[in-house]
Amino acid sequence: MKPNPVVWFEIYVQDMKRAQAFYEAVFQCQLAPMAAPSPDTQGMQMLAFPGDMSTMGASGMLVRMDGVPSGGGTLVYFACEDCAVEQARVEVAGGKVFKPKFSIGQYGHCALVTDTEGNMIGLHSMQ
Repeated sequence: MKPNPVVWFEIYVQDMKRAQAFYEAVFQCQLAPMAAPSPDTQGMQMLAFPGDMSTMGASGMLVRMDGVPSGGGTLVYFACEDCAVEQARVEVAGGKVFKPKFSIGQYGHCALVTDTEGNMIGLHSMQ
């Protein structure tokens, strides 16, 4: 396996508008609609997170697709300057703080939160 193996992520949601409002509020960003890339993906709703393929890290999107439940078992961590800042926006945006900011020693700090769709996500920062 190559270093930094994660190249993409998808967070499956049931209510796209509600999920979009949550992620845009917490991360203070604008999600961009993506057209279906193939006939097999017709009927899917997709909103992409801001991305830059020339830098390190994975980009991804919110996906709404019939028959795919949200709240799955994959945990995606979002990089933050100070994860307490994003954590403070979670409940205002309709989510829940599962585990407030905590130290992971020399690797920085994390917080675990749940979005409006029941997905748990991680927030990570060095401070």
